[in-house]
Amino acid sequence: MGPEADRLRAELRDLVKAEVPEHFLGAFTDDPADLATAQRFCRTLADRNLLCMAWPERFGGRDASVWEQTVVREEMWAHHEPRGAQYMGVNWVGPIIMRHGTEEQQRKHLPPIAAGEVIWCQGFSEPEAGSDLASLRTTARPDEDGSAGWLVSGQKIWTSYATMAQWCFLLARTSRGERKQQGLTIFLVPMDDPAIQVRPIRCMMGPHHLNEVFFDDLRVTPADVLGTVDDGWSIVQDVMSFERVGIARYARCERLLAAAPTVLGDRWDDLPAELRARWIRMLTHCRRARLMAYRVVEMQSSGQVKPGDAAAYRIAVTKLDQDSAEVLSDIAAEVSHDDPRAAWFLGEVEDHWKYSQASTVSSGSIEMQRILLSRSLLAAHKGAGQ
Repeated sequence: MGPEADRLRAELRDLVKAEVPEHFLGAFTDDPADLATAQRFCRTLADRNLLCMAWPERFGGRDASVWEQTVVREEMWAHHEPRGAQYMGVNWVGPIIMRHGTEEQQRKHLPPIAAGEVIWCQGFSEPEAGSDLASLRTTARPDEDGSAGWLVSGQKIWTSYATMAQWCFLLARTSRGERKQQGLTIFLVPMDDPAIQVRPIRCMMGPHHLNEVFFDDLRVTPADVLGTVDDGWSIVQDVMSFERVGIARYARCERLLAAAPTVLGDRWDDLPAELRARWIRMLTHCRRARLMAYRVVEMQSSGQVKPGDAAAYRIAVTKLDQDSAEVLSDIAAEVSHDDPRAAWFLGEVEDHWKYSQASTVSSGSIEMQRILLSRSLLAAHKGAGQ
């Protein structure tokens, strides 16, 4: 990426070292201080114009290249995402509002994201509509008070950050069409509305990650609609492309794998040859996932990204997540607990393993990614044949 990227990486690493506690394992632990650290760090990034670098200046960015933003993304994920939940607003909520939002929506929502002051959650998955998202049942029916608005009722599940978010990017059905993807609409709604109830779901990843969200006649207006009524599915396709490449998990995998020999020291050479071979294979897979991410970033920058391209990257990085977690766990079993470096490494590996268990389900299951990729390849094959 050139010397500018190297300088940016050094600046970001210095900031993390100065502003983030040494044993920080993410913003969403049982310790409220971790969330406070992330919120404070976001504001520091925003003050230095590093949070939304690739955004246009008029929206609070600095017109940096997509590659500079990629450097930020990689460094944040490599260091346990000290931006907390802000990556959602930075990587896809903001860019989607830039593409599809009205001027009023852009003025309202983009500056707070760029300043690191607001958290968003995503109201997509439902109890019977997870990977098959278009089968959702949350409904927006016309409000009979003559306001040209809607009343939203239904349930969402697995909603990360819902307990702390100020806004929700909500997908609901506004009509029925010939295909289930028709008649869906995106609404931008405030989470403090009394018609919204959040119930946390306990899980091993810690608080804030998984929640149920209930909507009981939530009143929404035409001003809350993102894009066109009944055409929300086209926006969902954009969301998936931005969201899936926006999570640079390969950077964290590579950092932990690269640290393993240093942590083990002289004991590294005593590891079974088979385990060291798996370690090498995982490093190779890290590079593969990184290059696939760069390919999608390049396509995004030219507006050419397709669902199949994002799906291929998603398959590679989620498999890397789980496979590297197994290798790292086996290596961690050989670490001496008396070594002062052990606590850091063991804590990071355990955290990585916990997150990896859900990686092939979150943001669209790996089975659905394979279907998307297969359809894309089949369409390309048919097109070539014609």
